[in-house]
Amino acid sequence: MLIDLLKAFLIGGIFCLIGQVLIDFTRLTPARILTGYVVSGVILGGVGIYEPIAEFAGAGALTPLTGFGYLLAKGVKEKITTDGFTGILTGGLSATAGGITAALLLGILMSVIFKATEK
Repeated sequence: MLIDLLKAFLIGGIFCLIGQVLIDFTRLTPARILTGYVVSGVILGGVGIYEPIAEFAGAGALTPLTGFGYLLAKGVKEKITTDGFTGILTGGLSATAGGITAALLLGILMSVIFKATEK
């Protein structure tokens, strides 16, 4: 178990390091960096490079935004084999529905618990 934690920490840390370097040494906005992470996860997942990284690092590779992109690509690939062309439209959403639902529900819950104030 300790080895699995170290692998997750190492890969997750590398993703964070890349993001920090992009923030510090480029003029990219955080929104563009986050979008770039999702798109790179889709591309790496689509060509089969992200699968070994995810198997090696577990949550260290699946938790960041690149993992979300990877799950989108994986869902589309799986649905295309079973549903054909409609899998392009439904695969990504069905593969990531749990994460999207959790994010929405937790966002609503936090907005009910904490009162937003103007600065």
